[in-house]
Amino acid sequence: MYELSANIELLFTEYGEGDANVAARLRAAAALGLPAVEIWSWRGKDVAALGQALEETGVRLQTMCVDPMGVLVDPATHSTFLAAVTESAATAQLLNCPFLVITAGDHRAEVPRSEQRSAIVAALREAARLLEGSEVVLLLENLNSRVDHVGTFLDSTVECLDIVEEVDSPNVRVLYDHYHSFVMDERPESVLAARIDLVGHVQTADVPGRHEPGTGTVDWGNELRVLHDLGYRGRIGLECSASTGTASSLDHIRHVIDKLA
Repeated sequence: MYELSANIELLFTEYGEGDANVAARLRAAAALGLPAVEIWSWRGKDVAALGQALEETGVRLQTMCVDPMGVLVDPATHSTFLAAVTESAATAQLLNCPFLVITAGDHRAEVPRSEQRSAIVAALREAARLLEGSEVVLLLENLNSRVDHVGTFLDSTVECLDIVEEVDSPNVRVLYDHYHSFVMDERPESVLAARIDLVGHVQTADVPGRHEPGTGTVDWGNELRVLHDLGYRGRIGLECSASTGTASSLDHIRHVIDKLA
């Protein structure tokens, strides 16, 4: 039913941690039959070695982040953000990566929320213009504000969808993350209803703990069926840390997917 992509910043760390070992982790993912991987920052990594590993293994780089990420709620940072989008998009095209992840930044207590939201929309519209004609898509991700990102401006999937809908560009979509959504007590069938077309990619981790599916309280058979019934057909990104070795940590989610197929 679903192909998996593994975040190799968090998984396959048995093959060496740090930017210098990203190609080795990618090759380990390929050896386990994964069709795609994900990274965070691309700066500091050996892009040439990463590209070579992608070419040799046939693995797809599914996502990476705009680097530096930017603070979309603050118009004073937009020129820096747009420059980062331009440079990151060039690297994404070099690596044949379809998605660039972005976040909104932390809430500015001294500024009305409506102004910050307008700033996000303005930044994304300008970024979309830069990407017109390319196949690179920005993914706006909302984060949980209860555990991992206290103070973040955008912690609601519905508001994230609203913003992307207002931007109205095929080059801007939502990154839906099960973990962040569940921490905020959201239900996918409610927050994504009738708007799954605005979701470019889905990432997942169990709750609590942010480890691989099967280590927490989530019924993954049900949740993956919900996604499928809503109409999502893309990959599932494993943005989780392994509670045991990476290979054994992949077994549960693969078993769940196989049962649903």
